[in-house]
Amino acid sequence: MPYERFTGDNAVMLLIDHQVGTMSWVHSISFEEMKRNALMLAKTASILAMPTVLTSSMEEHAQGPLLDELETILPEAFAVRIQRLGIVNAMDDEAFAAAVQSSGRKKVVIAGVTNDVCTVYPALTLVSEGYEVQVVADAGGSPSKMADDMALRRMEKAGVTLTSTNQLIAELTGNWNTPEGTKIVQEVLGPALQA
Repeated sequence: MPYERFTGDNAVMLLIDHQVGTMSWVHSISFEEMKRNALMLAKTASILAMPTVLTSSMEEHAQGPLLDELETILPEAFAVRIQRLGIVNAMDDEAFAAAVQSSGRKKVVIAGVTNDVCTVYPALTLVSEGYEVQVVADAGGSPSKMADDMALRRMEKAGVTLTSTNQLIAELTGNWNTPEGTKIVQEVLGPALQA
């Protein structure tokens, strides 16, 4: 199958359950690294005007609210975020599935918490429905390294492309010497490299 680059014009970004409580359950990557990577993806999507779907699960419970920064970076997506009531596979939530489909994009970027529960099932569902899916492994994590490894292996075996935050941002940008590329270097990559 010929390679076609994911871009801000042909892909949709799904940020699943980047909630303060859920993120605290992750031990396969540090909280700060996972948070930084998720926010880098959100900023890149914002700069590229890329359709983005945010979802959370049971915000009033131990999972807690979505990261505050997501509201600042993606105010419109945050305002219409899909608040699932305990549905594990976000694609089983009618509102979430409808938001993905209404993007009109067949290339999907997913970052979620946790990879072994909240990321794996929508990724498998989307691949089975004919979507081309990239999962940003380091913008999520799992309660243990083994759980994370099992989830990533399962997704890859099913046809999901695994990627990292920097790799995906470079792919989406394509050229640092554009107005968007310059802004991504200055506002997304620059601050991350200095952290």
